[in-house]
Amino acid sequence: MSKQTFRKQNSHSTDRPFPVPISRTMWITLCLFTLFFLARIEALDCNAVPHCCSQANGSWTKCYEREITTCRQRLRNFNFHHLRVNVSQEAEKSVSNCRVNVPSSALQMSRGNVNDDEVLLVVTVLNSNFFQPAPAPGGGKGRSAGRSHHRSGTVLGDSVVVVKAGSRRVRDLSHPVRLTFRHDKEIEEAACVFWQETYLDDRTGYWSTEGCHTNVTQAEIVCCCDHLSFFAVVVNPVLSVEKASAPALRYISFTGSALSVLFTILALIIYARIQQRRPDKTVCVHLHLTGALLCLHLSFLLSSCWVLVLDVADEDWICKGLGLLLHCSLMATFLWMAVEGFHLYLLLVRVFNIYIKRYMLKLSLVAWGLPTLTAVLCVSFNVYGKHTIQLKGDDNHNSTVQLCWISSQFPQDLLISYITTAALPFLVVLFNFCMVCLVVFKMCGLRKRTRGGGSSSGWKKMNDDNWARLWRDGSTLLGLSCVLGLPWGLSGLTYVSLLGIYLFTVLNSLQGIFIFLWSLALTCKSRAEKNSSLRNTSSQKLMTISSNN
Repeated sequence: MSKQTFRKQNSHSTDRPFPVPISRTMWITLCLFTLFFLARIEALDCNAVPHCCSQANGSWTKCYEREITTCRQRLRNFNFHHLRVNVSQEAEKSVSNCRVNVPSSALQMSRGNVNDDEVLLVVTVLNSNFFQPAPAPGGGKGRSAGRSHHRSGTVLGDSVVVVKAGSRRVRDLSHPVRLTFRHDKEIEEAACVFWQETYLDDRTGYWSTEGCHTNVTQAEIVCCCDHLSFFAVVVNPVLSVEKASAPALRYISFTGSALSVLFTILALIIYARIQQRRPDKTVCVHLHLTGALLCLHLSFLLSSCWVLVLDVADEDWICKGLGLLLHCSLMATFLWMAVEGFHLYLLLVRVFNIYIKRYMLKLSLVAWGLPTLTAVLCVSFNVYGKHTIQLKGDDNHNSTVQLCWISSQFPQDLLISYITTAALPFLVVLFNFCMVCLVVFKMCGLRKRTRGGGSSSGWKKMNDDNWARLWRDGSTLLGLSCVLGLPWGLSGLTYVSLLGIYLFTVLNSLQGIFIFLWSLALTCKSRAEKNSSLRNTSSQKLMTISSNN
């Protein structure tokens, strides 16, 4: 009985085949999923390759060339392109401000002994900060260790174009690789170069011109090189900030911005009390402009000090946030200056029937809404980060100044900077300059009418007050110009002389103080202005218009 029971139980156990296959399938699936997951982890993110290789031991350029062929693009990057190309045709790819043309002979050489119709071509852009020039190119292994091909200077656009094809080193090409760099600045001298490390285990190197030929046109620099490598254009700009001048300019900027933060806070308190005592749209416009200016100087100090104190990475989210705040504040300041000019136009030209329904709401939507919308769009494209400014030093040793702004790694950083820091200020300054000219025209018209009805004795008496009247009118126009942002028009002088750079830095860093003095001028009227006679009608009219603005 027990024997039969055992057989029965044993037969039941063998009649159930399901648990074993299910268990095997689960284990196989789990193993495959684990291998797939580990493969994804091992594949380095393409955006992180430069930082990882810069911290690794040995030659970081060879590490970079090795890793970019197997890395994965988890986020869209306009500076990095992986593509399979046919070896029988010329490959062309545009990246940042450069167009790369790789001949078919280079592609065929890169595949080595493998008979494959396609090879992997990688075209990417790196920031020139990853390349540390050595004091002298001595003892290096590779293409050239001599001084004859050594070049020093400023890298055009801080951009280094990397071209990598196949698995074999490409050199001594009969048909060269052509790289076309676009530029929009006047260049005194330019040279096409590639990066040559001094030692395989060293991080330093130098820019070499061996195997590269340069052709400079008005808008492009064409480089023809007989190999694939890390390419750049070394230029000597017509004007650059010297390393010796950088500390003075930095001290002026930081001191002026700190003072502007303090005085804009005081101006905000004054305008808030005036608005509370007697609500006025003009004072409300001043209030918004002062607030935008406070955000501008405060964000500039924070973005500069954050990079100066801490060695932040390009992907630091606090630096990106500070760059966003600085960019948004700058655009808002310009737009509120344009609003000041528009408001002055209504008071001077329209005079009557200037009522606009929900006037301040519409102005706020434009002056605050457009910068916010632009900043949100820039965030979606990962625009903000650490920005690097090259400084020219003695003995061709360059240094850098960094702040949180539009990232130098972003390919269209120059385009965005020109639109927000050149095109927009130019339009605002041009419009407000016309408004100031209109103020002067109105003032001259009022003065002529006042003088036309006076006698010779009256004219003599008026002549005695010319200097006082000139001082009042000049002070009013100067304050009005600062409110309308006309000192930003001096940015054109920064391309002409070092004195222009100092003048622009001083006036715009102290703009918060000018706003504060203007707020005092609106609230503190002298007794002479209150008791002025008809001969000062023009000055009264001008001050009234200015006060209402």
